[in-house]
Amino acid sequence: MKPGNDTQISEFLLLGLSEEPELQPLIFDWQPLVFGLFLSMYLITVFGNLLIILAISSDSHLHTPMYFFLANLSFVDICFTSTTVPKMLLNIQTQSKVITYAGCITQMYFFIIFSGLDIYLLAVMAYDRFVAICHPLHYMVIMNPRLCGLLVLVSWIISVLHSFLQTSMVLQLSFCTEVEIPHFFCELNHMIQLACSDIFLNNMMIYFAAVLLGGVPLAGVLYSYSKIVSCIHRISSAQGKHKAFSTCASHLSVVSLFYCTALGVYLSSAAPQSSYTSAVASVMYTVVTPMLNPFIYSLRNRNIKRALMKFSGLEAIKRPVVLLLKNFP
Repeated sequence: MKPGNDTQISEFLLLGLSEEPELQPLIFDWQPLVFGLFLSMYLITVFGNLLIILAISSDSHLHTPMYFFLANLSFVDICFTSTTVPKMLLNIQTQSKVITYAGCITQMYFFIIFSGLDIYLLAVMAYDRFVAICHPLHYMVIMNPRLCGLLVLVSWIISVLHSFLQTSMVLQLSFCTEVEIPHFFCELNHMIQLACSDIFLNNMMIYFAAVLLGGVPLAGVLYSYSKIVSCIHRISSAQGKHKAFSTCASHLSVVSLFYCTALGVYLSSAAPQSSYTSAVASVMYTVVTPMLNPFIYSLRNRNIKRALMKFSGLEAIKRPVVLLLKNFP
């Protein structure tokens, strides 16, 4: 692409959920509903994940590797959705599409960090479930506090370094007069496509990162669950199989939801179709998935439900009620 006006731009325009003219009046008419919907989803995400963190922190019975990783995942989910949704809500409320150049770069930087952390933590949690089911007698020896902390620390280091590298390469690009981003946040690929300088190295880095930093954790998840399925298959009793499967059912549900929605984002962005489809897929990936994670873990996990009731004070109310019902003639 030949460079045009090579002056440094100061802002971009986020076109939101759709840039198609025929959909703009509909979005404008439904603006209060759209704002209320996304605000509700954001508050549910933050409140739900925060409850998970507080419940795990307050209950000593949940101070185990599995729940340590879950608390970290909940924290990352709060940060992940907070990088995009508040700015989108502000733009909807003010009917503005403007985001500054510095704001766009910052949003992209943190989005890459927390999306990467989601991927790595899910892979680490899969390894944790593999050790718990396939090597139960050595679980506490293998998954010791030092290893758990190291796994989380390495995940953070890789995510920060990857984001720093990608962002630094974007900062080297020149942007011309085209400043409209067909999305509701500053996504890396859309940013690169707006550049009027050579983007060959940027594209190569995206492909390299997708294979190495995305494919390797996915391969680890698939390998762990192949071993888990093999171990569960060798269990003779049906009750034993059910108990073993129940320990990883929540995580498997979260992994499936995360990777299916993430895959939908990249398939929709690669296919020759409207930006509306890509934006909807991104909403599933960045908003809906973090919102559903606390429900998946709390509804399918007795320990989490017990800790939540204890933290909220419902456990103290439940016991006398249960005793009263038992003694009621």
